[in-house]
Amino acid sequence: MKIVLAYSGGLDTSVIVRWLRETYDAEIITFAADIGQEEELKGLSTKARRTGASKHHTVDLVEEFARDFIYPMIRANAVYEGQYHLGTAIARPLIAKAQLDIARREKADTVAHGATGKGNDQCRFELTYMALAPRLQIIAPWKIDSFREAFPGRAEMIAYCRRHRIPVEASLRKPYSMDRNLLHISYEAGILEDPWFDASARSNRKMFKLSVSPEDAPNRPEHVELDFVGGDCVAVNGRKLTPAGVLRELNRLGGRHGIGRVDLVENRFVGMKSRGVYETPGGTILMHGHRQVESLTMDREVMHLRDSLMPKYAELVYYGFWFAPEREALQSLIDEGQRFVTGTVRLKLYKGNVITCGRRSRYSLYDMKVASMEGVKSWYNQNDATGFIRLNGLRLRARSLAQRGPKA
Repeated sequence: MKIVLAYSGGLDTSVIVRWLRETYDAEIITFAADIGQEEELKGLSTKARRTGASKHHTVDLVEEFARDFIYPMIRANAVYEGQYHLGTAIARPLIAKAQLDIARREKADTVAHGATGKGNDQCRFELTYMALAPRLQIIAPWKIDSFREAFPGRAEMIAYCRRHRIPVEASLRKPYSMDRNLLHISYEAGILEDPWFDASARSNRKMFKLSVSPEDAPNRPEHVELDFVGGDCVAVNGRKLTPAGVLRELNRLGGRHGIGRVDLVENRFVGMKSRGVYETPGGTILMHGHRQVESLTMDREVMHLRDSLMPKYAELVYYGFWFAPEREALQSLIDEGQRFVTGTVRLKLYKGNVITCGRRSRYSLYDMKVASMEGVKSWYNQNDATGFIRLNGLRLRARSLAQRGPKA
């Protein structure tokens, strides 16, 4: 038996490497995806082998993550439940896809992950496995009774690591868990499980990694210009960048000004509510700028149709249905509506706020002569509005005459 494990080097997956090898008498190959978590990847290969893996793969997926996963989601303006920018959710399908590539290369018959049976990640990993490699066996230790009995808490896991000389830096004092990638950092569990706990208090400011507190941001605003082509940002302040380059630069700018912090209680796919704190500086700026270029260039009915579908799109990403046919169908519709979303937006960053200062496009549907209230002549005839309103009011008049109208 040969198992490819999605591996982070943290406490859970370090324990799982050894447990899988002992329980299944299997060869364990570990895999880590570089999706922009930076320093967290250092020393993983050595650590995995010392823990019991026969081989380790770290795969650079940063550009693919930005180009093929984050950017399509930005084109949809997808936000889950009005607040969450889906930073963790959008990463999992890519990680699982790359894990399956390693499994094929290594001729493995099984894939495994360290997601718990209470969260969303188990769905995101396993739905991707089923969509792309339906014949592979899946092992999820946290959903196996014997594993949970052996490791009911962190104390038992840490003791197991010490007993087997597994190198981990975890301690019982760590007050929360953290997940980082190019788009965001999420914080949850521990002290954050109490929804009344104030994560923004000055005593907790060391928790945040990507951004300063808005109160500590510069007292002077900073302007930034974003260039979009076909719904995708291609340049920041006139400098052409790759999708990953755009996000890195916007993370730097947004973080400096306290942009993109969100504290929310969300509804997990498995049914429970959970509290999370997020930093998404670059993504927040990018989505705001994208909306502004759309406001000039996108047809009203196409925009309203897309916006009506956005909650469903965000839900599909959040639940783990990235490789489902309904998400692909929605993406086709969304991308068709992005063909003329090309232009430049000028934004002001100031103490946690993204403020629009201007937008322009050669495909702009905004006509100053038509919109002007200053008596400027145009092809718009105000007299036409009389018939337009009378026709739209026809059913309202009919209801009032025949049924005494609405209760007022």
